[in-house]
Amino acid sequence: MPGLETTGANPDVDLLYDINGLAVDAPHWFDRVMEWVGEYGIMAGLGLLLLVCWWRARSSRDPVPAVAAVVWAPLAALTAVVVNIPIRGFVERPRPFLDHHGLEVLVSGKDDYSFVSDHSTMAMAIGVALFVANRRFGLAGIALAFLEGFCRVYMGVHYPTDVIGGFALGTAVALLLAPPAMALLTRLLHVIGRTWAAPLARAGGPGAPGGEHPGRGGEVSTSRRQKDLAA
Repeated sequence: MPGLETTGANPDVDLLYDINGLAVDAPHWFDRVMEWVGEYGIMAGLGLLLLVCWWRARSSRDPVPAVAAVVWAPLAALTAVVVNIPIRGFVERPRPFLDHHGLEVLVSGKDDYSFVSDHSTMAMAIGVALFVANRRFGLAGIALAFLEGFCRVYMGVHYPTDVIGGFALGTAVALLLAPPAMALLTRLLHVIGRTWAAPLARAGGPGAPGGEHPGRGGEVSTSRRQKDLAA
């Protein structure tokens, strides 16, 4: 690909050396921390963020669509990674440490193609989808996604443009596919809300607000209580 040349002087390679050069000069223990954070830690943090956001969405005024928005976040990440499979196969960009010497590579076994970064794609897809569901949690998720992208370059396993491409792919999937995904997930969660698995869709049992139709559950419960009092 002409725009992804890995030889010669270009800003992509220069920035790669600048960021990865921090790993060369850093203490060994700090590099080990960054390796764990970039490979596992940030994704675990995003998973925890998803759980907290889901728990709070269950107790919102209109829980079913709120939970559907949260559920879309990990599904968006998975969809984006699947979309990335043919992209990687088409571009066929080698990992930066295969073409450039002197890099500090913090994780071994990366023998697949480099463009685009799966970790950056998943992290940004989750962050953007969470932003649609809840701005505060979404901003935290997007901040973690940017940190993930920095870590991938710091670790010497991706070019900066691999990360930028991942951010773009994750954002596009999370936003463009959100309307149909939300419609399907909301319908599915309404069905789940009438079963024993109702707590997955909202706080409380099948009679809780949001169980039948958004905004009607409370009215039904109030009407039943009035009839019981009259009897």
